[in-house]
Order: sequence, then structure tokens, then C-alpha cells
Amino acid sequence: MTSTSTQAPGAPLYGYIAEGDKEAISKRMHRIEGQVRGIEKMIADDRYCIDILTQISAVSTALEAVGFKILEDHVKHCVAHALASGDEEVAAEKGRELLEAVQRFARAR
Repeated sequence: MTSTSTQAPGAPLYGYIAEGDKEAISKRMHRIEGQVRGIEKMIADDRYCIDILTQISAVSTALEAVGFKILEDHVKHCVAHALASGDEEVAAEKGRELLEAVQRFARAR
């Protein structure tokens, strides 16, 4: 994955920093933000409960999709880099992080 970064020299690079992925994720998050504002307005306007629940479900699904993309990038970049480094301690740490992230992600569903 190619990376461009505004991070300090020597700082770790993360998987979602490829410009196309980062831009796509940012755009998706802005759309989700708009959806959440729309839900807030629906509540303020006393809209029908089922319509509000439908929109909440759509936001949850959209956030889940972003989460899967970031998780995928983490595996393809961060975990793969740690494994390729040959440093067993770093690889084990990234493995633990990955498992913890998957467990948190699964609980949130």
C-alpha cells in the first residue's frame, strides 16, 4: 500500500493512510455525520418511530462498513508489516491487538 503522511519522521504509518482510502473513508464519515444529524432532526420533528429506527439501522450498517475497511487495512498493512519484520515480539503484539480489535468489533455488533 502506498502511503503519504503528515506524520513526524519515524512515526508509525498506518494502513488507511493511502490517499485514496483515506479520502474515501473521510467522505463516508461525512455522509454518516449527515445521517446522524438527520436522525436528530427526525426526533426533534416527532417523526414516526419506525422511520427513525430505520435510519439508525442505516447509520449502524454504514459505520460497520467503515470499521471493516479499517480492520482490513490494519491486517493488510500493520499486521502484515509486523509479521514481515521478523521481530517475534512485534508480531505477537500486533496479533494481540488484532484479536482485541476483532473482539471489540464483534461485541459492538
